[in-house]
Amino acid sequence: MPTTPPPPAPFRGRLLVLTGILLAACNLRTAVTSITPLLEVIGAQFGFGATAAGLLGMVPTAAFATAGVLTPRLAQRLDLERTVLLAMALAATGLLWRALVGGTAGLFLASATALLGMGIGNVVLPPLVKRYFPDRVGTLSALYITLLQVCTVMPALLAVPLAGAGGWRLSLGVWTVLAVLAMLPWLVQLQRIRRPAAGAEAAPELAAPELAAPAERVRVWATPLGWGLALMFGMTSLITYALFTWLPKLMVEAGSSPAFGGTMLALFAGLGLFGSLAMPAVSSRMRNPFPVALLCAACHLSGFAGIYFAPLAAPLLWVALLGLGPSTFPLCLTLVNLRTRSPATSSALSGFAQGCGYALSCLGPLLFGWLHERSHGWGLPFLFLTACVAVMLAGAWLACRPRMLEEQLPARASLAPA
Repeated sequence: MPTTPPPPAPFRGRLLVLTGILLAACNLRTAVTSITPLLEVIGAQFGFGATAAGLLGMVPTAAFATAGVLTPRLAQRLDLERTVLLAMALAATGLLWRALVGGTAGLFLASATALLGMGIGNVVLPPLVKRYFPDRVGTLSALYITLLQVCTVMPALLAVPLAGAGGWRLSLGVWTVLAVLAMLPWLVQLQRIRRPAAGAEAAPELAAPELAAPAERVRVWATPLGWGLALMFGMTSLITYALFTWLPKLMVEAGSSPAFGGTMLALFAGLGLFGSLAMPAVSSRMRNPFPVALLCAACHLSGFAGIYFAPLAAPLLWVALLGLGPSTFPLCLTLVNLRTRSPATSSALSGFAQGCGYALSCLGPLLFGWLHERSHGWGLPFLFLTACVAVMLAGAWLACRPRMLEEQLPARASLAPA
């Protein structure tokens, strides 16, 4: 028997909801990849250097970590539909504000606003799919993840051409339109929802039962699996967002054009789709998928070496390798389900791994930029990323072992009252 109540309105509006979910998915990364190809131009106008650019690069992971903590409670109070509408409104506000700012502080605040909205969207889209399409969860999840990846690629491809045609403010601001469009289906859907009068008396936590906290607290922090997944997730995100921030500048300093740097960023982002679609099927067929983590590490290290020693000798190959390396991210998400026996432990493991992981990854773009600024080269930054790959492998060694989370929880008190 399902433990969650039915959606608040009949399913006759599922096409509208599907449109809303897919448009929201298109907005979950536009604030990340639309700005990094333009950091040189914006930095020259506002007068900030590599360290400030690194700080800007850590805003996405900080915002996503914050959203991961705040969104479940927010959704309990508002319900899922109003929460996703709020997410898109924050994204639209931040994107428009970012295009109009007059200084570095405004750029940071506007980016944080947009990315907080996108982080909220990260959290609420899966339960929205589960609520409205319980019979098509796998298909719809694959569809919106594919759109997310496509719309991660497009801003990177178009950033420099749009800036050349109308300036960097147009290039950043144009994505506001997509966020506003994503609000419209949810505005209509909220008008369609008719809650019974008694619904007003229901406890707020029933508004989004899909995000309700488990009745018992699972001590994930006391298990090797929990820390292994946290390290895997954190180091993968750290490397990914460091490259999101700095890959265009790396290519430009090597002698390519800014447009080519944007294209390489798009290639890097686009290859994430391959891992997202292939990794669940591959890893679920392996008793211990640690060899997959080793292969991803080899892709990362080979890409680092190529970009550092001969960036323009075979840039497509180097960036393709770098794009395949973060396939450990979908591996982490798959292991959350493979290494747990119940929804409660799965939710607890996911929350711990992603919360700790995003916290760890915040420093990646900042340290990469700081090391570059201090050393006036790329050797130390890549040495730092190499060390992060080693930490990721240590985490993978713990996380991939075929043991269930429940077997690792402390004896006699594996579950404690919340």
